[in-house]
Amino acid sequence: MTPLATAVPLSTGGWAQLAVHAIVIVVMLHVILIGCAYLIMLERKLSAWMQDRVGPNRVGPAGLLQPIADGLKFFLKEDYTPAAVERTLFTLAPMFIMVPAMIGFVIVPFGGALQMDTLPFGLAALLGCEGQVVRIVGAELNVGVIYLVTVGALGVYGVALGGWASGSKYSFLGGLRASAQMVSYEIPMGLCLLAVVLASGTLDTYGIIEQQQRTAWNVIQQPIAAIIFYTCMLAESNRAPFDLAEAESELVGGYHTEYSSMRFAMFFLGEYFHMVTGAAFFTLLFLGGWSLDPVAGLLPAGWELPAAGSIALVLAQVVIVLAKILFMISLGMAVRWTLPRFRFDQLMRLAWEGMIPTAILALSAVAVMVFLGMQDWMWLASLGCLIIIGLIHPLMPRQANPNHRVELVGSRFSAPSVGGERGA
Repeated sequence: MTPLATAVPLSTGGWAQLAVHAIVIVVMLHVILIGCAYLIMLERKLSAWMQDRVGPNRVGPAGLLQPIADGLKFFLKEDYTPAAVERTLFTLAPMFIMVPAMIGFVIVPFGGALQMDTLPFGLAALLGCEGQVVRIVGAELNVGVIYLVTVGALGVYGVALGGWASGSKYSFLGGLRASAQMVSYEIPMGLCLLAVVLASGTLDTYGIIEQQQRTAWNVIQQPIAAIIFYTCMLAESNRAPFDLAEAESELVGGYHTEYSSMRFAMFFLGEYFHMVTGAAFFTLLFLGGWSLDPVAGLLPAGWELPAAGSIALVLAQVVIVLAKILFMISLGMAVRWTLPRFRFDQLMRLAWEGMIPTAILALSAVAVMVFLGMQDWMWLASLGCLIIIGLIHPLMPRQANPNHRVELVGSRFSAPSVGGERGA
């Protein structure tokens, strides 16, 4: 595939591009909001299927109206505010989580470019935009990746404020846990992001997609960075097995223990919004955006979609991107209902002693390949990293088994008593 086949034309700007920005933001915001409601139902259905249960099926045909019933329930519940809270910050905390999640997706390209001349019924001439090209994205930023990382990092303020302003020790401990967790996992996530930016040579989101279409998706070229990034994405959104900030067995409900009604729903909705934004970011960085060919030239000619074209082409690109996002979200849901929750010390140890050194190794390998001009063979560097990890891992110091069996007097598993008899 030639670079010309994958290069997205530059926007011609003007009011047509501004109108497309507004349309993309409004439409995708409503799609994600409605999607979050049905993602909750999807997770309940997936968990029911994995646990051999039925799941929600009472409200509406096949239970499809269950999200509406859940929303009405949140609206009608009492919005209780405990007496000991810091009222202003207590109210603002859910907004600090929701707003960053809602504005992060605007730089994600949901499609390539629309050639206005392809509009039917002579609309291009009627609107005065003949020959113009507009990009299908909410906001054109040449540093879009930095914008998304910066906005995503603001979510920690909502968690910390919600825990502190609640005036509850359980909420406070949950807020501390979430703050430490999110700050720690942002480091390996940033390193993996640097690896992708270094390989593509640009901070522009369209440039990252074009680079993957010319060579191969980054999930193939940099699988270690992809795995670490996806794991950090789950930790950033407080998804199991990284949901120690909400550990019911220890903290009742974590940083949102004292919240009720729609303020609690905003925390819950913010989590799913973060999942959608994170999955869209992963699709952009590692799954080639709207690309169908994981390795350039692997599929027969004509399978890969061109970068610019008609409305039908743009809709096909949007469907492909949304399908990839849905797949990554479903994978996260499967992880939640498969893996047990970590202890908090294991959680932090994984980040600082596991993911950060591995991400530094992966970034160093990418830097070497870029210096040698071998970007097309980046997968060899990933293979070398795996070999190095396999050689070094047995030499690393080991932690004593934290899950060893504890002897209990009177148990049949306890050591023999002084008289030589085991406990009954």
